[in-house]
Amino acid sequence: MLTVDFDRLAIGAGTKVIDVGCGAGRHSFEAFRRGADVIAFDQSASDLNDVEEILQAMKDQGEVPASAKAEAVKGDALDLPFADGTFDCVIASEILEHVPEDHRAISELVRVLKPGGALAITVPRWLPERVCWALSDEYHANEGGHIRIYRADELRGKVVAHGLRMTHSHHAHALHSPFWWLKCAVGTSNSDHPLVAAYHRLLVWDMVSRPWLTRTAESLLNPLIGKSVALYFRKPEVSRAGT
Repeated sequence: MLTVDFDRLAIGAGTKVIDVGCGAGRHSFEAFRRGADVIAFDQSASDLNDVEEILQAMKDQGEVPASAKAEAVKGDALDLPFADGTFDCVIASEILEHVPEDHRAISELVRVLKPGGALAITVPRWLPERVCWALSDEYHANEGGHIRIYRADELRGKVVAHGLRMTHSHHAHALHSPFWWLKCAVGTSNSDHPLVAAYHRLLVWDMVSRPWLTRTAESLLNPLIGKSVALYFRKPEVSRAGT
């Protein structure tokens, strides 16, 4: 289940990509599948071990172009261990809502991005997230949980302040909003609740089968209740002296 629009980012063979806060690796896998040179970056060693195994399996099974490279790297998003302007594309999906010093994290995302490169950031959308917080403290009041709710214009302002230009935005995963509202209502750890289990089966079926009906419904509902908002930015090219 991808939140970032890879076609919009034009990721392909030879593109240098870092997926900051990669988690289970969904965006890293897609970038690798498209032939990019990928760094899957996270602070969780256990997540990275799983991601590394899958990346290697993709390579072994011929699911990626022969030229593509991928590496799992453990570290801190507030201090990325890469030189300025290393990557053509930086992805930070669903991580900034967890980071107390988000301004430092954004600064690092911008720093490692090449001039002319693309930055994609996704966070939970304000309205669906507000409903979740209202229904359940357990949803957010835990170690490593969500510590803030962004408005899209607020996040845009924080990134644009670093000199980037926003190029596009969209919402995603509308069908997931009611699922999380339901989980918050019955208890986020109560995954065996009949309604939660039934809705989860629906989401899995939708992700695997991608039927026309649910894909159309989600497309229509995304502007209203999309669970995530995705923002895309471009870093200005470096001006040549005398031009």
